[in-house]
Amino acid sequence: MSEPTAQQQQQQPQNGKERSKSTEEKEIPREPALVCKDINIKTELECLVKLLDGKIYKEEEVAMEELHQYLIEDDGSWALGDNFLVFVQRVLRDSQAFSPDTRIHMIRTLAYAALKDDVIIILHQDRRDHTLMNFAQDIDKHTPEEQQAWAMFTCNLFENVGPSEWLLYISEWEYNGQTISNIRVTTKVAVHCILSNCPQLKNIGSMILYNIAIKEVKTVFDDVAVELAMAILQFFQSSPNEDQIFRTLKALARFLEVSPDVQMIIQMIGPHPKQFAGKSERVDELIKIISRKVPA
Repeated sequence: MSEPTAQQQQQQPQNGKERSKSTEEKEIPREPALVCKDINIKTELECLVKLLDGKIYKEEEVAMEELHQYLIEDDGSWALGDNFLVFVQRVLRDSQAFSPDTRIHMIRTLAYAALKDDVIIILHQDRRDHTLMNFAQDIDKHTPEEQQAWAMFTCNLFENVGPSEWLLYISEWEYNGQTISNIRVTTKVAVHCILSNCPQLKNIGSMILYNIAIKEVKTVFDDVAVELAMAILQFFQSSPNEDQIFRTLKALARFLEVSPDVQMIIQMIGPHPKQFAGKSERVDELIKIISRKVPA
């Protein structure tokens, strides 16, 4: 799905919902996404304020006050000024001025904001500079704690329709010599997490894959279904728990629906999901669905 123009954004509902360029499918009723709600926003903001003390400009202090209004006083995202993302970008990118801990608390704060439906307005403000997605593209270069925080942010954006669709936009731009898009970056984050040696990243990665799978937009997945399926098959070799098995089997079954190449990948690379038979009734049901297209 292409990113909407400024004129189209004005014509859209506030939640930023847009239709796929190639499908008339609707997302209602919508399966609930899996999100990370274990964030104490008051603590995150207090830590962030302390770490930023004496290091930010007057206009950035205003941005922090606006962020407090948005998250604590529950004002709408309209409370955030036009320079909010400029401030976020400096915190994320200026490694000499700001410590990794500062970035972690900033990202966790964004992860909390991602649970709000009007966060889509902030995301659309990033359509020119791609501050958020460019940082996500470099996920493998960040500290493990930053990666975990960013995975939470990505996962939580699936909570509401508009932000979840933003993650899957196909409009492209150049970054560090590469042509990327929101969906390509979201795919990279999901694959990086699910194949990480970090248990927390693996778990959130399985949640992100599940959230991608419950989206009702078929054509968008054509280019990434095989890459995600291959990551899932590799993940199967890491002794996942039942929750993770269910989430990733759900995703694999979905990708089988949207790309004929996924069947071939399962047959050629394996392992076949039948190895998880008996884990639970819901897992066995998904194995049956997958086995109808890919016999064991």
